[in-house]
Amino acid sequence: MKYDPVKDSLSKVVGRSVLLRQLFYTALGVFFLREWYVKRELRVLLKSGSVKRLWDAGSGFGQYSYYCARRRPDLPILAVDVKKEEIEECTRFFARRRLSGVTFAVEDLTEAQHVRAFDLILSVDVMEHIEDDVAVFRNFAASLAPGGRVLINTPSSFGGSDVHGPEDASFIEEHARTGYEPSELRTKLADAGLVVEKQVLTYGRLGSTAWRLGIKYPIQLVNISKLFFLLLPFYYLITLPFTLTLMYLDYRGHNARGTGLLVIARKPDRGSPAT
Repeated sequence: MKYDPVKDSLSKVVGRSVLLRQLFYTALGVFFLREWYVKRELRVLLKSGSVKRLWDAGSGFGQYSYYCARRRPDLPILAVDVKKEEIEECTRFFARRRLSGVTFAVEDLTEAQHVRAFDLILSVDVMEHIEDDVAVFRNFAASLAPGGRVLINTPSSFGGSDVHGPEDASFIEEHARTGYEPSELRTKLADAGLVVEKQVLTYGRLGSTAWRLGIKYPIQLVNISKLFFLLLPFYYLITLPFTLTLMYLDYRGHNARGTGLLVIARKPDRGSPAT
């Protein structure tokens, strides 16, 4: 299934007013379990005081830049994406909300040329879309100041992209890979000069079930016909309490296996070994 047409349609709708986009961000924060996990880590990192400059590398709808800007109005944020239309929509919205600390730009992560410019890089559900991930990881390392960190969230090899066997294709056709095996991602980051500090498997059995109920099945319906938008309120009225319960149990528990992978890696300080 192609996900970009659905995203583009949503972006056009929510771009019509500030209120609609704010409500959209709220909905994303409720329905997507990955946001629960990512924002939990962001709260810790932003509160630490070590983050002075942030790069939202693959900003998409801009919800994470919005979250960080609201929590840290003093924080300079560069938010980039390859989609010009999305960058333009975000630029207009952030200007209307007077969040002047966030700058949006069109940028290819494989060609980025920042040098020790950031203390934190945020990459949420981006790497599965990029074939040349090695180039991106090298650019991340070059862009971080010594001691800086990168937070990556991506599908794992344990059923990420809803792939459970060699015969399965990714649920999202735009994906360049179905997911990372944890040791593979750790090795690639190490080769780029980054040390993994934290690695969490998300979307375990409960979270994956919640994802299918809350995200996959509704998207499949809407992809068939936009008329199904009219039925979604009734669908969620029935399924949402159960879905949110499963998400909460996943978020509060520990997953030995999971279809999502969250990693925090650090660029060693000067003189520190990259191990």
